[in-house]
Amino acid sequence: MAITSVGIGSGMDINGIVSALVGAESAPKTAKFDVDEGKYNAQISAVGSLKSAISEFQTTLKDLTDPNTFLTQKSSLSKSTYLSASVDETAVAGSYQLQVKQLAESQKIGSVSVSDSSAALGEGNINIDVNGEHFDIEVAADDSLEAVMNKINTSENNTGVTATIINGDNGPQLIMTSTETGVDNQITVTGSDTDGGTGISDTFTMTELSAAKDAIITIDDIEVTSSSNTVENAITGVTFTLKEADLDETTVLKVEPNTSGVKSQINTFVESYNTLMTTINGLSGYNADTRQAGILQGDALPRSMQSQLRGMISNSYDTPSQALTLASIGVTTTLEGTLEVNDSILDSALESGLSDISALFSTEETGLAFKLDSFADSYVQAGGILDARDETIDNQLSRLTDTREQFALKMAAYESRLFKQYNAMDLVVGSLNSQSSQLQERLNSLPGVVSNNE
Repeated sequence: MAITSVGIGSGMDINGIVSALVGAESAPKTAKFDVDEGKYNAQISAVGSLKSAISEFQTTLKDLTDPNTFLTQKSSLSKSTYLSASVDETAVAGSYQLQVKQLAESQKIGSVSVSDSSAALGEGNINIDVNGEHFDIEVAADDSLEAVMNKINTSENNTGVTATIINGDNGPQLIMTSTETGVDNQITVTGSDTDGGTGISDTFTMTELSAAKDAIITIDDIEVTSSSNTVENAITGVTFTLKEADLDETTVLKVEPNTSGVKSQINTFVESYNTLMTTINGLSGYNADTRQAGILQGDALPRSMQSQLRGMISNSYDTPSQALTLASIGVTTTLEGTLEVNDSILDSALESGLSDISALFSTEETGLAFKLDSFADSYVQAGGILDARDETIDNQLSRLTDTREQFALKMAAYESRLFKQYNAMDLVVGSLNSQSSQLQERLNSLPGVVSNNE
């Protein structure tokens, strides 16, 4: 801006006049720039909201594209006193009569009693074998029963034995227990002396205190033996954990499709779809109550998304026995374009046609969940539709910034030109005023002329 003040020659406020003229010229354009910039930034935010909503919707589709989601089973027991049961996706529906005849137990063996658990036993070696795997304990001359116990429990080569000392009426005894149950995990101990004595060999002549046992259960009168109280795949896909044995008690196991789990997945899908549609409607619709239009109202992008979604939701899909729609399993579209679930229809469909519902959603490439996942991916993937829209808006913002800068230069030039013009006018007016004053002075000095001031 040129440095000037109130016109010296004319007495005019040149600063004020120029400022007013520049403001009148620039204000409408600047206001439009601000409006456009706000609109573009709002559109970027709206596209971000769409991308987030679609990504969250796509996450809920993951399980529905997996056929195993629909093959899950659940188990129930008539009583839980004697065993518990869990199933995996390979389990087959059925009912079974179970009896727990015997629990698996670990073998326990005891050493010969000694007079003092802290007294030296003598030098030697103890070989401990469990199910064909053995390790050795070297006993020093001053090692006591307690020292041997600690060496067994801390040995890096221990093959499955824990040791403790019981102080009985006959004196302390070292008790060894197999860490695994079952008759295959029996303990064999051999003690040998290296100092010519018999302390080690005599002390570690072991006596069985508790025999190893295998678990025994019957399934529909078929006997099953297990070395562990966890019995796997005695029935395909079923794992039992045995708790208590009783030959006179029967427990009924039922394995059946986990329709409640599938129903939960479908409800989650419906909720996520409705959230997505609500987001789209909010960005592209008109709120009559607030008289506010969505930032993307009239934009082809949300209209295209809604059209694609509604088309996929209303389409029918081939299954092994029939063509199914969402509506045929109790998931219908409301007037607002969201989904709602009729629980009774859905429950009935799950009970009678779970495999068909699985095909409706999870058939590779052609199932509903796959179609929706592909739709979502086209919008949110790197370089996808929403990234392209973001790039377009960014380019518009960049062009707007360039236009602002060009307009600012134009206004600076306009302001400079006005100052030059008004300053030149001020000089002319000042010169005329000076000439007028001089002429008046000369006239006043003529003989016979009476001054106005007099």
